[in-house]
Amino acid sequence: MTDDVRLRRGRGALGFSFFVQGVAFALLVTRIPAIQDRYGISDGLLPAFLAAVPVLAGASSVATEHLVKRVAPSAVLRWAQPLVLLSLLGVGAGGQMWHVAVALGAFGLSVGALDASMNMLGVSLQRAYGRSIMLGFHAAYSLGGILGASAAWAGAHWELNLFVSYLPAVVVLLPVAFLGSRRYVDGTAGQAEDGGKGLGAGGFKLLLPLCLVMACAYIGDSTVANWSAKYLQDVLGSSEQMATVPYNVYMVTTLVGRAVGDLGVRRFGAAAVVRAGTLVAAAGFAVVAAAQGAWTGMLGFTLLGIGLCVIVPQTFAAAGRLFPGASDTAVARLNIFNYVGFLIGSPLVGAVGDAWSYRGAMLVPMALVLVTLFQARSFGSEGARYGVRHERRAGDRAVDVGRGGNEV
Repeated sequence: MTDDVRLRRGRGALGFSFFVQGVAFALLVTRIPAIQDRYGISDGLLPAFLAAVPVLAGASSVATEHLVKRVAPSAVLRWAQPLVLLSLLGVGAGGQMWHVAVALGAFGLSVGALDASMNMLGVSLQRAYGRSIMLGFHAAYSLGGILGASAAWAGAHWELNLFVSYLPAVVVLLPVAFLGSRRYVDGTAGQAEDGGKGLGAGGFKLLLPLCLVMACAYIGDSTVANWSAKYLQDVLGSSEQMATVPYNVYMVTTLVGRAVGDLGVRRFGAAAVVRAGTLVAAAGFAVVAAAQGAWTGMLGFTLLGIGLCVIVPQTFAAAGRLFPGASDTAVARLNIFNYVGFLIGSPLVGAVGDAWSYRGAMLVPMALVLVTLFQARSFGSEGARYGVRHERRAGDRAVDVGRGGNEV
C-alpha cells in the first residue's frame, strides 16, 4: 500500500471517529432532562452529576498524555470509542441512581481519552499531509452532533425510553468505528528530525496562551449550548418552539464554517483565519446582547457559529506546530482546557445574568473570546511552510499550520 493510500484511509477513518463522537455527545447532552426524570435526580444534585463528566474527562486526558508514551494514540482511540458508546448505552439501561453515576463516570473517563487521542492523530495526520485538514475533522464532529441531536429529538417526540433511543446508534456505529480503527495512522513526522522542542516546565509556558484560548472558546460554545434557548424565550420574547432553533442554526453554521475553513487556512494562514473568526464571534455576542427581537438574536447566534467554529481546531493544530517533537503531550494538556471552559462557561453566564442582566451576561464571553486576538501569534506566521512530506509541491501556496519558526 502506498503512503498516499494509507494516509487517505487513515484520514477517512479518523473523520468517521470524530463523526461518531459528535453523535454520542449530542445524544447524551440533549436528553439530560429525560435522564434526570428516569433516575429521579433532583435539581440540586444534577449540577454535580453534570460537572463530574468534564472533571473525569480532564483527568483522563492527563492520563492519556502518559499512556501514549507506552502505546500508540491509535490504540487508545481504538478502545476508547467503543467504551464511550457502551457507557452511553449504560446511561439508558440502568434503573437506580448509582447505575447512572457509574455510567456517566465511565463516559467521562472514556471521552477524555477519546478526545485527546483523536486530536493527537489529527495533528499528526495534518503534519503528514503538509496542509490544513484539521477543520475537516471537526466538521465531521459537527455533522455528527446535528444528526445525534436530531435522533434525540425523534426519541423524545416518539416518547422512547433512553435505552431504546440510544440502542440504534450504538448498534450501527460501534462495529463500523471499531473496524475503521484498523486504518488509523500514527504520525511519525515532526519528531527528532524536525528539531522539535520538548514540553517541560519551560515549554508549558509557551503552551499557556493556547490553553487560555481553548478555555475561552469553550466558554463561548457552552454559552450558546446552555443559554441560547432561554435567552431567546425569556429575554427576546420568542415562542418556545422558536427558542429551540438558535442552537440548531449554530451547529449548522459551525459545520459549514469548518467544512470550508481549511481552504481559508491554506490561502490566508491560520493566524488570519483565527483573528477573523474571533472578530465575527465577538460581533455575534454583541448582536445577541443588543438584539430587540428574536430574529436579530438568531442573526447573532448565526455569527457565533461562523466565528467560533475555527478557533478550537486551529488551537490544537498550533500546539502541534509549537511542539513538533512532543505534540501528543501538548494536545493532551491543551485538551484539559476544553473541559475547563465547559465547566466555567454556563455557571459564569448564569451568575452574571442573575446578578446583573442576561444581556450584560453575553458581554462576558464576548470579552473572553476577544482574548484570542492578543494570542494570535501563537497560531503562526503567514509565510511559514512545510518543506517536506505528503502533497508538498513546487509552487504550492499552502501555508504552514504545523511547523516551527513561529515562536510565541
